[in-house]
Amino acid sequence: MPGISARGLSHEGRRQLAVNLTRVLALYRSILDAYIIEFFTDNLWDTLPCSWQEALDGLNPPQLATMLLGMPGEGEVVRYRSVWPLTLLALKSTACALAFTRTPGFQTTSEFLENPSQSSRLTAPFRKHVRPKKQHEIRRLGELVKKLSDFTGCTQVVDVGSGQGHLSRFMALGLGLMVKSIEGDQRLVERAQRLDQELLQALEKEEKRNPQVVQTSPRHSPHHVVRWVDPTALCEELLLPLENPCQGRARLLLTGLHACGDLSVALLRHFCCPEVVALASVGCCYMKLSDPGGYPLSQWVAGLPGYELPYRLREGACHALEEYAERLQKAGPGLRTHCYRAALETVIRRARPELRRPGVQGIPRVHELKIEEYVQRGLQRVGLDPQLPLNLAALQAHQAQENRVVAFFSLALLLAPLVETLILLDRLLYLQEQGFHAELLPIFSPELSPRNLVLVATKMPLGQALSILETEDS
Repeated sequence: MPGISARGLSHEGRRQLAVNLTRVLALYRSILDAYIIEFFTDNLWDTLPCSWQEALDGLNPPQLATMLLGMPGEGEVVRYRSVWPLTLLALKSTACALAFTRTPGFQTTSEFLENPSQSSRLTAPFRKHVRPKKQHEIRRLGELVKKLSDFTGCTQVVDVGSGQGHLSRFMALGLGLMVKSIEGDQRLVERAQRLDQELLQALEKEEKRNPQVVQTSPRHSPHHVVRWVDPTALCEELLLPLENPCQGRARLLLTGLHACGDLSVALLRHFCCPEVVALASVGCCYMKLSDPGGYPLSQWVAGLPGYELPYRLREGACHALEEYAERLQKAGPGLRTHCYRAALETVIRRARPELRRPGVQGIPRVHELKIEEYVQRGLQRVGLDPQLPLNLAALQAHQAQENRVVAFFSLALLLAPLVETLILLDRLLYLQEQGFHAELLPIFSPELSPRNLVLVATKMPLGQALSILETEDS
């Protein structure tokens, strides 16, 4: 999906983008506010302009991927069966023009061509216990952190929200960085320490088999710390050096791979500390941001009319546009899940009007079920009688509108990147208001990792180093 690069925008350009985003999001707030499971109970289709309904009605999933989301299949040519209303075309163009691009600035052969579960860019010891998505992420972010560390003269990397330590291990034992890992869950830290020892043993065996790759410098395993980071207060543990630096004070680089909710905000606040010289943060779980406190951070965005992003909008910003577009192209039966769940909601409301949008535990193999079977299992999962009398004709009428449900959800998904762009733009502006240098770079393949924009910040101009950060290592 096309978009705008944060690198190409001046400070004033970023401010103007924030203005444009708040205006557009206010204009289409009704679509973003809607819950797809209320498609039938709230008659969401009829909330769209009639001309939009005519243009979208009857489109199959591949056509929606191509015409609405701008994700044509291989060798496919976009052909509109009718003239779309200018307002719908304007929405599509605006969504593409105002969202930060999610396409990485490098082109490389896929690292999973030979084996879909093993990155060809990571050696075997670093792939063990790591899923393909995470293999891609730790390699790309680790390499960027290494380059940023070299450029800023950092003496220590602090990995915040380190989980099982996959990123920390790669940075420390694969790239030779001094790494401190901070994680609040004791069990995850204990697991990380066991995996550290396992990896060290594997690397030692590898060296014995291949003496030509013997490590010339001593290895330093990550130093793991169990600590919850309070986003509202500075954490001294983040700022403590592992070793006394030879000259002057420690120079720290803070990083977080998909630091959840307010944890990303905590990294930004700690960047103001004199010990911290660089930041490389990939955020996620925007719906978990504190309100107020987590957004907005910048004075500029806080002063704009319509800047508010309630929970529903921030939750929508976490969807995977590229992954859903691929599902649309394949037109698999799994797409009917939203329609089935929306139909179930009508039955729940009739049985218990006060029960709205209850969580339904996953129902396996939904696509193999008749709609009445799904509803019966869903009723049982929310504590209602699965033998309630059902209006089968009404349920089948709902099922006949499956493509409309998919079309409405696709509209919301088209707008979701604008919400993410505003959240990340607010963070850029916040750092710039403090006098720092900040950029956003798409470094992961969006098909593998939907939250693929890394916020890079330094206390000196990046200059030519910025292009080096984006490139792939050979």
